[in-house]
Amino acid sequence: MPSVDAARRRLRLSDAHVSVLGLLVEEGQVPDELTGAHTELREVGILGIDGKISADLYPLVSTLMEPRVIVRVETTGPQGLTRSGAVVGDDFIFTHENWPGESESEYVPAEPETLVWALARMVDLHRDFTSEADSGEVIISTLGTLDQMLVSMENGQFGEPEAVAEAVGGPLRLAEVLAQLNCMWRMTVVWKGAEEQQTEDGLGVSALSVWDCGLEGYWVREMPAEPILDGQVDSDSELKARRTSAKQLWQLITELLPDGAQLAPAGPQSR
Repeated sequence: MPSVDAARRRLRLSDAHVSVLGLLVEEGQVPDELTGAHTELREVGILGIDGKISADLYPLVSTLMEPRVIVRVETTGPQGLTRSGAVVGDDFIFTHENWPGESESEYVPAEPETLVWALARMVDLHRDFTSEADSGEVIISTLGTLDQMLVSMENGQFGEPEAVAEAVGGPLRLAEVLAQLNCMWRMTVVWKGAEEQQTEDGLGVSALSVWDCGLEGYWVREMPAEPILDGQVDSDSELKARRTSAKQLWQLITELLPDGAQLAPAGPQSR
């Protein structure tokens, strides 16, 4: 169920709830498959009896409808895939975080100065004293070998990294690192690009893929380079992972976000 914390301007909404709000703003017809979500929004008071959206939701809805920057954070761990991120508009910023196994995400307002901090917290970026001295170590293999190792470990076929490496014919060091894997996360930033920097679709994109490997520290997957398009890689594609530190990752997250020169001019609705 959706819910509202008016004191802290927090909301819990699913993708279906967000779709309903968008349709109502555009005065569109709510399809049958979204009737349940529509009813839930009314039951908790986000929609009034007249079907209008509560004025308290203006900041969130206006930001979702006209985003200038969208950040997507996908985390794959023992409990499956979670999707979080942030939406930046002309006037407001909202972050949203998903909980494993739940359809709703918590939407919370943020300030520009806290955005990097919020994104770092989404991926549980923390000081890692084990990786500082060894930062820069590189592992090279293939995506196919990586997938085989992950499948072998998930199925519990082999108990030790040596056995996994031998079974798939891959680097022992890769198996040792994956044996400590907590999660993999990918952060993708999409924005409306300035005219001189626009791609064919008018968007700018930057992305970062990281392995959080506990005692083995953080690893940035440098190859294949992000963002990866459909059909761009296969099992023979080169895999290159570089060990890094929390401090370096903070800087990389900061660099993912576009600066003012990279963004398209603000729309006329901006105050």
